[in-house]
Amino acid sequence: MLPSVDRILSSEACQPLVTRYGHTRCTSEIRHVLEAVRSEITQAKVTTAPGLEELVERVDGRLRQSENNSFVSVLNLTGTVLHTNLGRACLPETALKAIVEVAQGASNLEFDIAQGKRGDRDDHLSALISELTGAEAATVVNNNAAAVLLVLNTLAYSREVCISRGELVEIGGSFRIPEVMEKSGSQLVEVGATNRTHKGDYENAITENTGLLLKVHTSNYEIKGFTSNVSYEEIAELADQNSIPFLADLGSGTLVNLECYGLPHEPTVQEVLASGVDIVTFSGDKLLGGPQAGIIAGRADLIEQIKLNPLKRALRVDKMTMAALVEVLKLFRRPEQLIQTHPTIRYLARCQEEIAAAANELQPILQEALAGIATVNTVVTSSQIGSGALPIDQLPSQALEITPVEPGDPALQKIVQAFRKLPLPVIGRIQGGKLLFDLRTLDKPLTFKTQLRHLNLI
Repeated sequence: MLPSVDRILSSEACQPLVTRYGHTRCTSEIRHVLEAVRSEITQAKVTTAPGLEELVERVDGRLRQSENNSFVSVLNLTGTVLHTNLGRACLPETALKAIVEVAQGASNLEFDIAQGKRGDRDDHLSALISELTGAEAATVVNNNAAAVLLVLNTLAYSREVCISRGELVEIGGSFRIPEVMEKSGSQLVEVGATNRTHKGDYENAITENTGLLLKVHTSNYEIKGFTSNVSYEEIAELADQNSIPFLADLGSGTLVNLECYGLPHEPTVQEVLASGVDIVTFSGDKLLGGPQAGIIAGRADLIEQIKLNPLKRALRVDKMTMAALVEVLKLFRRPEQLIQTHPTIRYLARCQEEIAAAANELQPILQEALAGIATVNTVVTSSQIGSGALPIDQLPSQALEITPVEPGDPALQKIVQAFRKLPLPVIGRIQGGKLLFDLRTLDKPLTFKTQLRHLNLI
């Protein structure tokens, strides 16, 4: 005979659980445990009902498990700096402090302190974005796909949008530009061919029903060989001649010339706007190095129309995103200091010597932790930017290469899983039957060393 819920709840063994988790939660978990036991008895999985203490232990186990947070920090040693699955950009300290400050109390998110009346949350960002990009005005939504959707819905609803076939990209998660356009209510008009598009293709496609010209920066792939595309300047000229707005989706988006850090050229927001583009959209959590957001910058009259769209409220960002984004943008006022203040720029620009020094320091320590299980070597490898930015460009790096003593995938997976089970899970990449820890994004080797104390390979 199983004890009642009340008997278990009032028992001496259960009192510490009631104190820690509360009466309501304990009652609920006790009921779950009793239902599970009854099911086991009915299915003849057990012949003897567990006693009160065992039942309390099961309740304790369920409560402990439910307290575990599924959303945790990890150590990204994959070699992909802006890893979409691992949260993309790491925020600078100033952004973290700003988030805490606005989150722990009331703020002037939509309140004009000087005037003593309701304000506009975009006011905290618009002037700053304009200062950095040269745009007349700006607004912010929750990601770049939302930004493109909002602009299309505002400026080209039920109208045609001309775009090159070579720019109909998939932006991740199987979401594609044509699908975003369909949901916006605009009508896709493909111009040119996959590999070659000419100015005349746009000219021939423009009709009385054309609402927008769209150029999507192919930041997540590159076509080589017999290719041709139309410049921002040429499309801007066509748009102006026909009084049609011109939207450029930069995807990643950067506010600094990456060539300064030894990286390939990526169009900056400033140079794209200067080419005559009316509206530019770009991400907050990629090369910008901030929180997830979609930034819309450009002509003031068009920005005002976009802000009046009811979808704008549905897609707006919260106060914590706003606070973080402001602080990240402020860092670009001092571009000469970005390597010191901006984590994403620091990781991308990190020199081989510094990464190699970390690898040499950690190799013997990791080898000792894996003695008899795997060999550990330092190897030259390549990192990538990630999140669709400069996809074919590799960054020289150094990695710790772990090779299991016992050949075969089971032995490798055992090691991989052991590192994933650490208090701060360590995520690497599997390459050629080996586990690689790329150290490009490892700021503090001590963090890695500390985790090794908890490594369990039994």
